[in-house]
Amino acid sequence: MGQKVNPLALRIGYIEDWRSLWYVDKNQIKNGVGEDYKIRQYIQKKFLQAAVAKVVIERLADKIKVIIYTARPGVIIGRRGADIDKLRQELGKITTKEIAIDPREIKNPNTEAQLIAQNVAFQLEKRVAFRRAMKRSIDNAMNSGEVKGIKIRCSGRLNGVEMARTEKYQEGKLPLQTLRAKIDYGFAEAHTTYGVIGIKVWVNKGEIIQVVNREAAQQKKRTVAAEKI
Repeated sequence: MGQKVNPLALRIGYIEDWRSLWYVDKNQIKNGVGEDYKIRQYIQKKFLQAAVAKVVIERLADKIKVIIYTARPGVIIGRRGADIDKLRQELGKITTKEIAIDPREIKNPNTEAQLIAQNVAFQLEKRVAFRRAMKRSIDNAMNSGEVKGIKIRCSGRLNGVEMARTEKYQEGKLPLQTLRAKIDYGFAEAHTTYGVIGIKVWVNKGEIIQVVNREAAQQKKRTVAAEKI
């Protein structure tokens, strides 16, 4: 009763995929998970202004491919690719394998839950009223035309009051238990003079219905029926 599940983890294997795509021997899992964590932490801290939504890591035999989804790929690439070469050298200190970096642009940042959470956190750190920041982000997301519903929840000493509390705003539909619904989730922290304020964002991007080849399904049924006979 009352347990909350990350909507991305709930849909893995159905409409979502892992953020770390690799398979190694069980003795090497600890090192791989640790390297992935350090790579993500370094990228998130170094490129605060690049609006990084997520980092997907793929591992091959002797190579690591880092896919960075960002709203400002130019900040990561730099002039004539200078910054991306420097990033490759810095990540080379974390792992001994060859690293390939692939920045990918996010067309509409107003529909990405992680970027919305980071934007609200940035506004709270600039002393913007939390209600105004939340409602502005909700309006921008709903006006994009790609979002079916959104919910933002802020927890902490809102407006600097003595007692911490939680406030949330929601607009549209947000079916968290519907597995075919593509629910994006993001979390960020705003470090204010009064303490840390946590921001959680849920974004409903509509339903993903897997198309089934009816002819192949019917042929399979006929084959099974013929085998039974």
